[in-house]
Amino acid sequence: MRKGQAAMEFLMTYGWAILVVLVAIGALAYFGVLSPARFLPSSCTIGPGFACEDFQVLAAGTWTINVRNGMGKALTGVDLDFDTVGLAPGGTGVGSCTPAAVPDGGLTVCTGGVGSISVGTAGDKVKATINFDYSETGTGALAHTKTGLLTTTME
Repeated sequence: MRKGQAAMEFLMTYGWAILVVLVAIGALAYFGVLSPARFLPSSCTIGPGFACEDFQVLAAGTWTINVRNGMGKALTGVDLDFDTVGLAPGGTGVGSCTPAAVPDGGLTVCTGGVGSISVGTAGDKVKATINFDYSETGTGALAHTKTGLLTTTME
């Protein structure tokens, strides 16, 4: 009889302790303290041959992306689209930037506005799809599209 009571007391004591820990973890998760988005680093990827050297998204709805051409050839017909549809908080729009021809190794600085992301505030995470359209210089050059992803915090 004594062994059964000791076992029951052991289980009850540790059961209550485990329940308290689970409730605490649940409360932290509910209030966003344990949100994985808070710990993700800012990143920008487009695809092989291109490097996002710097980027910024402002809470006012403007964005800037600096892209380095590493394709080994000059590019023409460059068009960079910044799409927040379904990705940013309240994102419903597309912004576009069409710079001049980009020489080999050259830097493209694109700045545009997407009014739909202005619903955010500084400190909010934003996620957007980047579509980089281009053609290589030369006769008969075909149009290509690279798709990437930008994740950062609004400033």
